[in-house]
Amino acid sequence: MDTDINIQIHSLPAVVMLEATLPDKLINDLNEYLDEYRETAEKKSLAHTLVGQIHQGEQLLMDHKHDLLKDYYQFITNMGVSYLEAFGNITGHYHKNRMVDIDELWSVHSYEGDYNPIHDHGTKTLMGISTTTWTKVPEQIGKQGDATETPQDFSLYNDSGACDGFLAFTYGRNEIMNTQRLRPPQSCSIKPVVGKQLMFPSWLQHMVYPFFGEGERRTVAANLNCWDIETHEEENVKKFNQFCRRMWLDNCDENSAFGAIKLTEEEYRTKYNTWLLEKYAEQLEKNNEST
Repeated sequence: MDTDINIQIHSLPAVVMLEATLPDKLINDLNEYLDEYRETAEKKSLAHTLVGQIHQGEQLLMDHKHDLLKDYYQFITNMGVSYLEAFGNITGHYHKNRMVDIDELWSVHSYEGDYNPIHDHGTKTLMGISTTTWTKVPEQIGKQGDATETPQDFSLYNDSGACDGFLAFTYGRNEIMNTQRLRPPQSCSIKPVVGKQLMFPSWLQHMVYPFFGEGERRTVAANLNCWDIETHEEENVKKFNQFCRRMWLDNCDENSAFGAIKLTEEEYRTKYNTWLLEKYAEQLEKNNEST
């Protein structure tokens, strides 16, 4: 009798979360933009639209088309596509041919006593992704954590109880007897680390604890739309096809000179598919801004 027994452990996913470490250049670009922006008369406060109780600091709408933010814009939209791929790999439900673009980008400048109550985010599309990136963290926040942690450690789970300035997620019922019932925790507290970015579904509820002492806790947050190009809604498909047809005709006009190479509409769409998706997303964004 074969006594070898194959045992596998399966953890059923409740939330798919992506973590990335941004290059120093992107963090420097974000901080440079915000340092300059905060000194201008053109800065736009979002205090009246966001739930954050930021009384010592401020919450500002950012221009993701600004020259200093072009690399960051490209980074998080690419990361949004990676998030959808990761979601498919984990759950088996893939969402292909999605355009990911920024719905809104803003900054939160928190100081002693400021906090963000529990909330979630919304996007123009049913499928939405949110991100948060830490660009400044007070020293006293980074020193918190378990005894085994160093100040620079980053952990999704913090059991020490020290969570000043931490970001907390909750995604189910949390009861004191959960672990006794073999129910995994359905919340987590995350210690801020400069350069770290988290990406998560926009429906995920979260909050930020206040902190005490000197320093600025600075985050850059974004909501991402996930536009469905190959949708079953015929109207959306029709609009995208019409857009591609106009772009192809413009290309034909530009190459009307004798001897120029002309592509069929099918060849044109195949060759420039990625570019067409990006341009269509830009047009949708402009249309949304004007409405």
